[in-house]
Amino acid sequence: MKTELRKYAKYALIFAGVAALTSLVLGLIYQEFSLPVQIGLGLTALGLAGAIILDPGALKQLMSGRQAKYGSNTLVLTVAVLGILVIVNLIGYHNTVRWDLTEDKTNSLATETQDVLDSLDINVKAEAYFSMLMSRETADILLQNYKANSDGKFDYEFIDPNENPLAADEAGITRDGSIVLRAGSAKEVVTFVNEEEITSAILRLKSPETKRIYVLTGHGEPEFTGNEALNYATAARELEAKNYSINTLNLLATNSIPEDAQVLLITGPQKPLSQNEVDLIETFVAQGGSLLVMYEPSILTEFGELEDPLAAYLSETWNIVFGDDMVIDVTANPVTTAVAANFGSHPVTEKLNSMVSVLPTSRSLVIGTSSGFAPSMLVATTDQSWAETNFEALQNNEVGYDEGSDQLGPINLALAAENATTGSRVIAFGDAEFPNNAQYQYYGNSDLFLNAIDWLSGQDEMISLTARTQTTRMLVPPNRYVQNAILLGSVVLIPALIIMAAIIVFVKRHREV
Repeated sequence: MKTELRKYAKYALIFAGVAALTSLVLGLIYQEFSLPVQIGLGLTALGLAGAIILDPGALKQLMSGRQAKYGSNTLVLTVAVLGILVIVNLIGYHNTVRWDLTEDKTNSLATETQDVLDSLDINVKAEAYFSMLMSRETADILLQNYKANSDGKFDYEFIDPNENPLAADEAGITRDGSIVLRAGSAKEVVTFVNEEEITSAILRLKSPETKRIYVLTGHGEPEFTGNEALNYATAARELEAKNYSINTLNLLATNSIPEDAQVLLITGPQKPLSQNEVDLIETFVAQGGSLLVMYEPSILTEFGELEDPLAAYLSETWNIVFGDDMVIDVTANPVTTAVAANFGSHPVTEKLNSMVSVLPTSRSLVIGTSSGFAPSMLVATTDQSWAETNFEALQNNEVGYDEGSDQLGPINLALAAENATTGSRVIAFGDAEFPNNAQYQYYGNSDLFLNAIDWLSGQDEMISLTARTQTTRMLVPPNRYVQNAILLGSVVLIPALIIMAAIIVFVKRHREV
């Protein structure tokens, strides 16, 4: 019976070896003593114990004689080397020293960033929300640099929003790859992971200030709460995560704009504002306030033939003119969807050149010709579009470009203007639906809306980092003769030398015997 059991000992050893190898691979993958690694080591121990129980004679033979003597010496040396490696790693882990040996210091933080970190008098914690679908390598390297150069004032962790949705929801995360920076109760959200954005967010955390936004109501505007498709709850959550305070304002009831208001939003009114409301808004903007106006095409509202004092104010004061039309874009489906494919040179759009935004129903915007401000184009359609003025044809689904009355693309979909003297800023969009719950996550819609709010509230001012001088390197391949020599040496010469050395050793040992 014992002989029969002894033959299974080798299978127990194989099992132990596989378990040990699996534990090693899992340890390298997870980089921690995780539960799978612990289970693997436990199975390894069980396999070894089983082999000893099934064939104790083999263990006794192994522990005696010359093999045991040399084997014990090898074991002592192996344990000593492993011990030294563990001690060196522990010393390195607790005493981190980093060297950037690249010629142009590619892996070093800018001087301005280092100055900000040196002056930190608060502890900053970064929460990087990256799912398994989003590469975290670039972010990890950058955050490691911040941590290594902060003298213990900066730390970070990665959180998978799919595995921890409660944390992501509490942080106001609406997109994969966002980083939340926290200092006490203050926080800043970074959606573009680069050094400039993170350093600027740290600067804002050093002097946190809640930016107060007021949303005009009383004219049939969609709400900034509720999950209905036309509301703006998703955008509101992301704004609040960026330390904005969103408040409603009914000028018909209060007859005044609060003194702490920084930005006033007018988002998709169904009926025009009164002249008294526009007078209050004009005074607010003239005193340095900022204004965002998002209008829908008049065919989709109840404006009718009513006068629109707000449109008149924007036209006369800011040279921003709303067209009485609807943009038709033949590159989109449906064609009433305006694709914002062209971006102007402006802080709102400087990071959007690799994206597009989709405005479901939009009217055109035209730069006026009166003296005064010269608005900047933010976004525009391609030349495969026009501004349709025949509303009857729109209702009958019979649109077509009319050279006499329709404006041919590119069509302006958003304009921005600024008064350098007072600091007042104004942005106008020909669509009010692109940042609503149904459209917010499409393409660059969320970035376009958030960038507009940041610019209006003065949060576009980023720290200017010293540009690094890039070293241009060129690999010059060797000529044909050198390539042949390398091939001959690696494929023929080196293996031949190894074989010759083996033959010499074999012959010498054979003669000694």
